[in-house]
Amino acid sequence: MYEQIRKQAKQLVGALLCAVLLIGLLPLHVLAAETVNAFICPNIIVTVDGTGWTFFSASGTQIHPILYNNTVYLPLRGVSELMGKNLNWDQSTLTYNLSGTRTAATVTGTMDTNPVQQTVQIQLCPEFIIALDGVPCTFLNEQGNLLCPVFYNGATYLPLCAVGQLIGKTAMWDEKTYAASLISGDGIFVADADSFVQIPDKTQVPSAQSENGVYIGEEKAKDIALDHAGLMATQVHFIKSKLDYDNGRWEYKVEFYADAYQEYDYEIDAVTGAILKFDQDVENWATPTQNQNTNNFQIGMEKAKSIALSHAGLSGNQTRFTKAKLDYDDGRWEYEMEFISGEMEYEITVDAYSGAVLDYEVESIYD
Repeated sequence: MYEQIRKQAKQLVGALLCAVLLIGLLPLHVLAAETVNAFICPNIIVTVDGTGWTFFSASGTQIHPILYNNTVYLPLRGVSELMGKNLNWDQSTLTYNLSGTRTAATVTGTMDTNPVQQTVQIQLCPEFIIALDGVPCTFLNEQGNLLCPVFYNGATYLPLCAVGQLIGKTAMWDEKTYAASLISGDGIFVADADSFVQIPDKTQVPSAQSENGVYIGEEKAKDIALDHAGLMATQVHFIKSKLDYDNGRWEYKVEFYADAYQEYDYEIDAVTGAILKFDQDVENWATPTQNQNTNNFQIGMEKAKSIALSHAGLSGNQTRFTKAKLDYDDGRWEYEMEFISGEMEYEITVDAYSGAVLDYEVESIYD
């Protein structure tokens, strides 16, 4: 009987020693952290300035993003590689320090060949400190609420917005296409569910963007706009050209004007290069006395329609007019016309006397 008791006691001590050793491998706070349910989401696409980014553990195992409370979380170790920083953990202060210049190569590994979205339990860790070169960082969402790290399966994760703030990029989360983006340039950091960009049901996102396509670049977008306008770079003055997120897609917005007082506005799909919207305005038109009064007769609705179709490069059997009327606006008589061809909607205004195209706009019927 005595020997049996001694044997059970030794087994209990051994189990306690194993538990102590295991505890020593974990950040202490995790043992008391709040546990919540979240999702491992292999189908979340992470891009940095349009380039796809995959995360691996130190051992080369692929790490997938976590989705909790409609917020994307990325592994801090992978973020340190993205920043080119060393990552160190201080158990005594519960601090992760991103510091110096990383000399080790970026870890590559084996892709997960059978990724599955699954429910897991994670720990919320508001007491963890994230420091950049020794300076503690505070991450807040747009409502001023603290964004804290989470801990799962031996790794610490940061919210997408916090990652954006760390690396100086704008964070975007599209919950419809499961696309998490970090992009350079001016913008507002998007953090919580109430601030995420929502896509109307009628918006059709180009498939290339949903499949992590490569952006065409700002210069290519300019070339596409100039080619469509039939102009060369030496004939125009650019007002704006930037990458923007609008109507559920990434697009380049290009604006320029020509010496003939014509202003052009383009919205171009950032992946496919398709022209999503086009607007042409003629500025500084002559007064009605100098312009319309030189002709005694209006050109008529049918002539105006013909001019509009010719300007759009279409024929009558390719279009369906939804509006055609004579109107007096800004001191002149003009024909206002709207018509549809395929998936594009056209709005054209034609001077009622000279037949000049005063305004021309094209956009997708899904916008």
